[in-house]
Amino acid sequence: MNENDAKRSITVLMPVYNQARFIARAIESLLLQTFTNWELVIINDGSTDNLQNVVAPYLADHRVLYFENEENTGLGAALNVGLAKAQHHLIAYLPADDMYYKEHLQSLLDQLNENPEAVLAFSGIRHHYNRTATGKLEGFWLQLVQCLHHKTEDRWMERRELVTDDLDRMFWNKLAVKGAFVETGKVSCEWVDHPQQRYKIIQEPIGGINPYKLYYNVKHPLRFHTTMGNYIDEAGYYQPFQEKRADASFTGLEIVLVGELAYNAERVVALEEQGHKLYGLWMRDPYWYNTVGPLPFGNVQDIPYENWQQTLAEIKPDIIYALLNWQAVPIAHEVLMANTGIPFVWNFKEGPFICLEKGTWPQLMDLYTKSDGQIYTSPEMRDWFLQFLPKQSAETALVLDGDLPKKEWFKEELSPQLSEQDGELHTVVPGRPIGLHPHTVVELAEYKIHVHFYGDFTHGQWKEWIIKTQKMAPGFLHIHPNVTQHNWVKEFSQYDAGWLHFFKSENNGELMRANWDDLNYPARMATLATASLPMLQRNNSGHIVATQSIIQNLGLGLFFDTAEELSKQLRNKELMQQLRQNVWQKRLLFSFDAHVDELISFFKKVIANKKLEVIDETASAIFHT
Repeated sequence: MNENDAKRSITVLMPVYNQARFIARAIESLLLQTFTNWELVIINDGSTDNLQNVVAPYLADHRVLYFENEENTGLGAALNVGLAKAQHHLIAYLPADDMYYKEHLQSLLDQLNENPEAVLAFSGIRHHYNRTATGKLEGFWLQLVQCLHHKTEDRWMERRELVTDDLDRMFWNKLAVKGAFVETGKVSCEWVDHPQQRYKIIQEPIGGINPYKLYYNVKHPLRFHTTMGNYIDEAGYYQPFQEKRADASFTGLEIVLVGELAYNAERVVALEEQGHKLYGLWMRDPYWYNTVGPLPFGNVQDIPYENWQQTLAEIKPDIIYALLNWQAVPIAHEVLMANTGIPFVWNFKEGPFICLEKGTWPQLMDLYTKSDGQIYTSPEMRDWFLQFLPKQSAETALVLDGDLPKKEWFKEELSPQLSEQDGELHTVVPGRPIGLHPHTVVELAEYKIHVHFYGDFTHGQWKEWIIKTQKMAPGFLHIHPNVTQHNWVKEFSQYDAGWLHFFKSENNGELMRANWDDLNYPARMATLATASLPMLQRNNSGHIVATQSIIQNLGLGLFFDTAEELSKQLRNKELMQQLRQNVWQKRLLFSFDAHVDELISFFKKVIANKKLEVIDETASAIFHT
């Protein structure tokens, strides 16, 4: 092929991972193109379906080239393989789940020919079943399927650099500085909408780093930044927990973690540090906050879901530790009902009322009544369940918040308080400002009490609240980006106190009337405790409220009915100094490490009880025989 032919020809790149059921339609749409001087470079990026068999008949066409990666390397790396293999000077893209209309390539080529200064041409697209856009889809970047560009020395950003759903950041911005982007104005391709689209797997809240790692079988730490969430640097974040322990040093229990690990996932390293061997059998469809394997820390060995029963039989673990969120109920229930004979402990952090709503209450009741041990978040949560569980359930119960942070985050780098600088009062909300209505912030502002709201992803969910509150209380609501565990102490210790969920209980001391707010220990309790911050909550005396009980028992915070009452307490320097000292002295109670011995003792008790149960059943069978 001479150079002029190469410049008038198009290489179509098709990266594909586990899309055998889509790919035939995509290839057929290319074969129907009115422009025929193309080559198709298929990059099978570690697919585990029957993709090769589906593609095989098309390889008889000399224009179709096929390459395989042994493992999934990610979109950027797969496209860079394609660019390296491309023989032509014009590059188009056809993801295996998308399709062209017959004039697509020709119309893009015409647009480049008519605009010599342009580096890229893009078409309109059909999207989300039956909607169309004549150019770039609002709220998105240019999609691969709609673009044709001149080949340059530029390469796509790869997984080892950063995982993002933003194609501008991955590549288009590199081209934009080299020439114009021009549009055909014609709808000539389709960006197909379905649940396994890459951007959906990446974007929070449905997708996120954990769904991404599970779907693409990523085993190494990532730098991850979705357009709908916060930047995550697992390599830097988990560096203190990445040392691998030799198998010979595991002298304790063999523990199978079933379900997911929620927010403070690295806490399980504390079990490893005490010589316990960990395995993971994970839920299949996690949200971003449902941490699952492969884990970027510690030495947790994953159990393939496809043959988990066989693997458990081979491992013969000492105990199954099923946890934590309501979304893990189905897989925990599946393992429980398999009757493996292995002692089974169920640790439920939250969600009994959600289980009612979602239809998983029957499975939840099995987990409480048929498991060998149950762990409750708070005494109030335990007592609520025990109202209707079998009476002997109290004998197999432990109270422990199952999602406490690792002790390494309890640093000592305290910051000067803002109130010492301006004489006003500064409070912090590390997460959703539940119960702090705009008029509540106005009342606080009257007494010079500021509210600092952290969490940029949460800000998007509370956008209208922010706009309304800042308008009603100008200068007293402050917005800050998310803060990871690294900086909890340094960042939050500058405030006078921190807000828990601010609600008015209505149970009047009647346990059956208690709701989730009454029974829950919110995750932010530990966040505030690390920074030695007194905790703020409405005075719910006369009601059953878990947070009120623990704060009163440990002397960790303030209760009040009005902003005026809160202001007086916050300005009582002697009181506040004593509270900060109390929180500082007791803050490690909010670390997971502080409870490992208690948890292991509970596991050993459950194991012993299970052995006695088996002995009793055997003896009974012999007697009846």
